[in-house]
Amino acid sequence: MREVQVGDQVVTYDSARRLYLVGRIVSAARYDTTLFEGEFPTYRQIEWLHEVARDDLTVKAKNSLGSTLTLFKVSAEIYREFEALMGGGQPQQASEEDEGLEEEDLLQDLQARSLEFIKDRVSKLDWEQMQDLTAGLLRAMGYKTRVSPSGPDRGKDIVASPDGFGFEQPRIIVEVKHRRGQMGTQEVRGFLAVIRHPGDKGLYVSTGGFSREAYYEAERANNPITLMDLDDLVEAILEHYEAMDLETRVLLPLKRVYWPA
Repeated sequence: MREVQVGDQVVTYDSARRLYLVGRIVSAARYDTTLFEGEFPTYRQIEWLHEVARDDLTVKAKNSLGSTLTLFKVSAEIYREFEALMGGGQPQQASEEDEGLEEEDLLQDLQARSLEFIKDRVSKLDWEQMQDLTAGLLRAMGYKTRVSPSGPDRGKDIVASPDGFGFEQPRIIVEVKHRRGQMGTQEVRGFLAVIRHPGDKGLYVSTGGFSREAYYEAERANNPITLMDLDDLVEAILEHYEAMDLETRVLLPLKRVYWPA
């Protein structure tokens, strides 16, 4: 209502015909509840002037436009490509190699953004949910788990083993810390103190990460111990998500996204 002005040019997409429609705004914002069904009765009149085929645009332009389900400003570079095509110019022919590289760059960007969004969701879980998520990950990896009830746990939030009782090896002692600060040497030493039985292994999960000294301490430990930060946790979750039970998936609902091979 306030940013868009009469005379501005607009682009929208007709997905059925794979055409971008280019027009010019010819009215101020109007409000009419009888004209449109739905919750957005404010509109402007558009004079539609041109059509541009999506197939004629470069991969860069297609990627930049993305979804037209929202309102956004088209960059000057992309609009110059529209103007060239509207003026009768020929589509720019990109090599298959160039298109493949641009698509690969876009895929990597989407994957990186998706990973950050997932980490944001995990960070919002409370400590008890984080403990349950870690236990669910171990179950998806083929272990049976015993989760400690709330309260003092003597450093054992979860015990994972093939039989679920801790009688069979490997027996994994798990500590979960869900906070912003890094875990240091003292925290790792405290965790190592509860891993006393020969053959026991340790998994220390900290969403706040670990200091360099903490990694050195873990490397010197007599019993094998793995330090898992938020990146490692999410990577393992994505690797084993399909095998997770419904109870665990409810904590972190994820949706599969398909991409052209």
